[in-house]
Amino acid sequence: MNVGDAMTPRSAVVTVELPGTRDDALRYLQEEAFSSVPVVKVEDGEERYRGLVSRQDLIEHPDEDQLALLMRDVPQVSADDSIVSVARLIVEEGARRLPVVEDDTLEGIVTVTDVVRALATGEVEDGDHEVGDLARRDVNTTYEGTPLAVAEREISFARVPYAVVLDDAGDMTGMLTEVDVVDVAEVVEGEEDAGESFADQDDDWAWEGIKAVGNRHLPTRNVEFPAGPVSEFMTPDPVTVNGRRTVQEVAQVLLEHDIEQVPLVHGDDLAGIVRDLDLLSAL
Repeated sequence: MNVGDAMTPRSAVVTVELPGTRDDALRYLQEEAFSSVPVVKVEDGEERYRGLVSRQDLIEHPDEDQLALLMRDVPQVSADDSIVSVARLIVEEGARRLPVVEDDTLEGIVTVTDVVRALATGEVEDGDHEVGDLARRDVNTTYEGTPLAVAEREISFARVPYAVVLDDAGDMTGMLTEVDVVDVAEVVEGEEDAGESFADQDDDWAWEGIKAVGNRHLPTRNVEFPAGPVSEFMTPDPVTVNGRRTVQEVAQVLLEHDIEQVPLVHGDDLAGIVRDLDLLSAL
């Protein structure tokens, strides 16, 4: 199976155009819940591919408004490349979407979801591998009462797109994802800094590292999040899988529920996390 058989063609890909602003990309990512959006520029009447802007870029660099300074370079692939080779490249690069480009022209986008769909339908091999061997045992978690802004920082520092939410007893009660955070994010224009609005010195949620650096303490100072706790924004009672489920079966679960990761359980206990990228590593 080749990339051209699995990719989303250019006619179905929404892009943002240079020159553009952060708001253009944020609006698209909120509406579509994708991880990134391609950036193009029209030169002499021809559209040219220039890069990608991800939801992580928008959150980590909220004081940068220009798309040209927010976008990143990721490897480009061809429609003739095999889906297996692209899956391996996605795992190596950690990039969820790769542009399919020919002579600076964007022909489409191939995503992690495209590969997961190929696994779910059996169009690529190795779908019978058990996910217990692929699951990650180091699971990012957060407390259900954590303010959303703090949980967003936890997710960013952990460099993963999710947090399993725990209650007072330490039991899993929900999932908070990067998509959930971006969905309620609001860009605050015209502010030079955040003042002292994040936490007072004696606030329960004031981090020691934050107290010491004054009014420049919050990297998301121009991105505003609702003041409520994680429990208000998480997905409650998340779907789970056990280690005996196969790659193909878990791929089907991810597609059915439109999610990027699923907790792995052993009985009633949280035992790990299976991300869509982990399924690709079986190829």
